[in-house]
Amino acid sequence: MKPLKIAISGKGGVGKTTIMAILAQRFTENFDQVLVIDADPSPHMAETLGITNAGDITPIAEMRELLVERSGKTAGSPFYNINPKIDDLPKRFMLEKDGLRLMVLGAVQTGDSGCACAENTVLRRLLVKLLLTDDQAVLLDMEAGVEHLGRGTIAGVDHLLIVVIPSKSSVRTAMKIRKLAREVGIPRISFIGNNINDAEDESFLQELLPDRLIAVFPNASAIRQAERAGTPVAPLAVNFPTPLDNIMRVLQGEIDNSGTATIVSRGEIT
Repeated sequence: MKPLKIAISGKGGVGKTTIMAILAQRFTENFDQVLVIDADPSPHMAETLGITNAGDITPIAEMRELLVERSGKTAGSPFYNINPKIDDLPKRFMLEKDGLRLMVLGAVQTGDSGCACAENTVLRRLLVKLLLTDDQAVLLDMEAGVEHLGRGTIAGVDHLLIVVIPSKSSVRTAMKIRKLAREVGIPRISFIGNNINDAEDESFLQELLPDRLIAVFPNASAIRQAERAGTPVAPLAVNFPTPLDNIMRVLQGEIDNSGTATIVSRGEIT
């Protein structure tokens, strides 16, 4: 499989972290190494993946000196001689479970902390300079909304997935994200529908969005039950083979989201 750097975004509450978790689980079937980066200021990807000791991870925000060292950058020099690699990143910055590696940007700790600009700068440099080999993938769970795009945090990713639910406010936010993502040069952008109850929900979204949905996920009781019980969501990836397969085909370039290829998008809950 060709290497991939994927980011996911959307309005708060649309289920982007849940979809990222089950997509990451699906990635383990195709990639030898899958790195998930939780860049949400209120991180909870660890719980979604089933990683219980997330507090043991050193946040990416504390990686400044390491990035300088690993990239070969000298003081005052604008050049990077080498790129950091996944295999080179120290274990203290990540935890691993069932083939998934997790890194955490770091949460804003106090109400008056303001913008985590320094932390996002570190993340941006890591994404841009991180060198991947075949069968390696990085999945980035962004904060909700559009602010991260204004900081250029996702510069360096190959594909942005925007999650939408059947509501006008979700679509409005998705369109703002798409606009900013295009302005910062993200090469590929796709929409994913979530919490879809029926064909009417899917049609509602498709009429408002400029591009075809590459996949839709049903309003799944299994996910709600897992979240309420505090159990991992990632293992539920087996419940959604059709939408996950469609996403993988788009990410690998087998089909596109322009409407030139037929995509069977609705998956059944099992």
